[in-house]
Amino acid sequence: MKKTAIVIPTYNERENVKKLIPVLRKLGIPGLILVFVDDNSPDKTGEIIRLFQKDDPDLHLISRPRKLGLGTAYLEGFRYALELDADFIFEMDADFSHDPQMIPKFLEEIENCDLVIGSRYLNGISIVNWPLRRLVLSLLANKYVRIVTGMKLTDATSGFKGYRRRVLEVIGLDRIRSNGYAFQIEMKYRAHKKNFSIREIPIIFVDRHSGTSKISRRIIWEAIWLPWKLRLRLVK
Repeated sequence: MKKTAIVIPTYNERENVKKLIPVLRKLGIPGLILVFVDDNSPDKTGEIIRLFQKDDPDLHLISRPRKLGLGTAYLEGFRYALELDADFIFEMDADFSHDPQMIPKFLEEIENCDLVIGSRYLNGISIVNWPLRRLVLSLLANKYVRIVTGMKLTDATSGFKGYRRRVLEVIGLDRIRSNGYAFQIEMKYRAHKKNFSIREIPIIFVDRHSGTSKISRRIIWEAIWLPWKLRLRLVK
């Protein structure tokens, strides 16, 4: 039986994880491993996850001492999932902006590709509850990434996706340098340059149910400069 791991970073997601864990388990996916990476959430998100762990041997928690960034959280989770011999490794947000009900569709698609990406723009614009300014910024950012990197993706900044384990093994997680939302771009670009097959599927993205935004000005600037660094091979 193939193993599927879902890596989910958390910071102050107490109320969301209470709902998310049961929803993911109700999907009934055989061999499903849940890996949460919590950055010492002040709202005690980690403690809630530990309560669920008592009855769920395939629920894992990586506890970090402080906020260390989205990219490093995913990298720790990916390494952990590889150690658990996961065949497919997914990433998603904890706040239900990524619909857990899409996971079976992702698993179906990844049987025929190496990386499957949930796109908010494949069939027009499929985003709920975003202000116009943020939507325009996201559309421009994705157009910018396509022009600079040459990737023919409609949603290079999507954080809802799944990898075959060989993708993470070949691209080399120790080589990843970005840490904010640029991390999403870098991972796709490195898979693209290694000629892995990439497929986008349409998703509906719904803005946060609860919690707070974690986007900073530093994260935005990182995302602006990274595509050029990758194209000019300034990031090895």
